[in-house]
Amino acid sequence: MKNNIASNQSVSSAEKSSINNQRNKSRDLRGILVRASSLALLFGAAYLVYVLQGDFNRYNLNGLDSTWELAFLAITGSLLLFRAGFFFYNLYLYLRYKPINSVSNEELPTCTVIVPAYNEGKQVWATLKSLATSDYPNHKIQLLAIDDGSKDDTWDWMLKAKKELGDQLSIYQQPENKGKRHALYRGFNLSTGEVLVTVDSDSEVTKDTLRNLVSPFVVNEKCGAVAGNIRVLNNEKKAMLPKMLDVSFVLSFEFIRSAESSLESVLCTPGALAAYRKKAVFGCLEEWINQTFMGKASDIGEDRAMTNMILKQGYHVLFQRNAFAYTNVPEKYTGLYKMFIRWGRSNVRENIAMAKYVFTDFRESSKAGSRLLFINQVLKLVMSYPTILMMLFFISMDPVLFLSSTLLSILIWSSFPVLFYAKRYNLSESFWAYSYSILYTFGLFWITPYAIATASKRGWLTRG
Repeated sequence: MKNNIASNQSVSSAEKSSINNQRNKSRDLRGILVRASSLALLFGAAYLVYVLQGDFNRYNLNGLDSTWELAFLAITGSLLLFRAGFFFYNLYLYLRYKPINSVSNEELPTCTVIVPAYNEGKQVWATLKSLATSDYPNHKIQLLAIDDGSKDDTWDWMLKAKKELGDQLSIYQQPENKGKRHALYRGFNLSTGEVLVTVDSDSEVTKDTLRNLVSPFVVNEKCGAVAGNIRVLNNEKKAMLPKMLDVSFVLSFEFIRSAESSLESVLCTPGALAAYRKKAVFGCLEEWINQTFMGKASDIGEDRAMTNMILKQGYHVLFQRNAFAYTNVPEKYTGLYKMFIRWGRSNVRENIAMAKYVFTDFRESSKAGSRLLFINQVLKLVMSYPTILMMLFFISMDPVLFLSSTLLSILIWSSFPVLFYAKRYNLSESFWAYSYSILYTFGLFWITPYAIATASKRGWLTRG
């Protein structure tokens, strides 16, 4: 009888394994089809542009007869030249960039790691476990977790982590949900370390992340903050958005922030993984916790705001490519656009704040890089409405020409992130960059204009 039961269990286990393998193959096939379809669409558009050359020439010749259209062409051409020039400047800065290697255990400063959590469930336990297994010297690290009035079982998982980790972890519970900024504020005030590290409760770090993240503070005494390298944690699931976002994140962090770091002016240290010199944090802490926008308390963009205020004090802000955190991202369109709206509103607010100091003598070292980054950010915002009007105009004039030329532009511009990701990580996964660009161009183009129009609105949006 026992042998039969064991045999049945073995068969059941084998069946489950077979089902999982079939599901994985199905997901892989679906992903291959999406990437192949994206490529086919883009190359089809390129061929269509070739076929319709006569129509494009006709529009160009007609445009030369109009002073208005000549002026429009001049402005558009100037902006394209600026964007192209800025891209090659970023490429030059990227090639100059080198992450700082970890210093020795003796040189590492004392460090406080703060993990704010709200309705995170079991993931907060996994986050804390990943931090606890870090190779940072135990006597130099303080690990704090703060439950921001969660309505689910987050606190229970924190208690479980506390039971497993003992004195290695301290946990606290906010009496009510006040927002991530207030949870971090409590952590900052409880801190004992010389360097303060913030890690989102839906993120996990590698063994050497903390020591790599903190080392720049030892090497560069003017360093006030460091941004970590963010990758996607949930990109192995069936959803396609995380796979697209992983390629996007690699470009955003390993290319763009590498370039910004060469200018010592990284504009945003991400909440998922960032480190701050304690002196720099307490130099702006009260301003940060009491920050308002158009008379309302700021409850979003706490990471960008902290970065901005530290830059304003004259500190350098750097990026560490060798300090990884893997974070969960939205798997559905609704969650994605809400996340982007939140980021967009924060971007509007902090660019306004940055405008107040970036052209002053805010630090001793070169300020030109910071100013150029700011101008690039502002141009993106300023051009968002004209871009949409142009899209609507060209769609009304000739939708076929508009779609074909737009898709050809995507093929050209997105080839760089494809090549970049392929060189850094994986060729087949790099083609998600094409799919993501198509989605962003036609499905998320409205985010920036909407974020500008609603910049004063409050709310995290992606949390229940």
